[in-house]
Amino acid sequence: MFDATQEVLIAIWHQDFDALLSPGSAVLIYVLVSLFIFLESSFLPAAPLPCDSVVVLVGTLSAVGVLNPFLAFALLIIAASVGSWLAYLQGRWLNRLPVVQGWVNKVPESNMKMVDNLLGRHGLIALFMARFAPGVRCLVPMVMGIRLHEVQRFHYFAWFSASLWIALLAGVGFLLPSLPEPISRFATMVLMAAPVATLCAAIFTFATWRLRRLIGDKKRRLNKF
Repeated sequence: MFDATQEVLIAIWHQDFDALLSPGSAVLIYVLVSLFIFLESSFLPAAPLPCDSVVVLVGTLSAVGVLNPFLAFALLIIAASVGSWLAYLQGRWLNRLPVVQGWVNKVPESNMKMVDNLLGRHGLIALFMARFAPGVRCLVPMVMGIRLHEVQRFHYFAWFSASLWIALLAGVGFLLPSLPEPISRFATMVLMAAPVATLCAAIFTFATWRLRRLIGDKKRRLNKF
């Protein structure tokens, strides 16, 4: 059993499609891909897991009959949603720590109100976009746990965004076998590069915002003199 699990795990990690076609591996695939999505959605140290490509792979395996698409997609949605819920609970727990409270208290009240408004009005979009960025996928629910205390609203964000994310990536993976080889290869490359591009865009946006804020603070100090 251990050897079989190890073989399937290695095949999933390396996206070895042929190895995953072996009979009897479906149950292990269900368990391992769900575990991947759950861990990466709930714990920051699990960010290196290749979850986006795993979701696409599940769609492709469903298209060729290795997996049941209804069961596979449902398991991934549950894993992603429950993982986000666990990350949210971590944010609620962190918010009780004096150190975190000290960090929050140092942020200007106007900025915190802006964050609360954005989370309340655009929480679904924020959580959906975060699912495409490794690492950010669990950070956004944690921030929501610190600032967004409407639990039912968060569950709506988590389940709906997870359903959209899985439907999009797994749906593309489901269509890949029916596409011509050049188009299929190009689509796969785009999907693999998308998480990196999203993460770079988020870092660039944050860096730009931070730089503009530093420049604005410097100008205000100079105007005082």
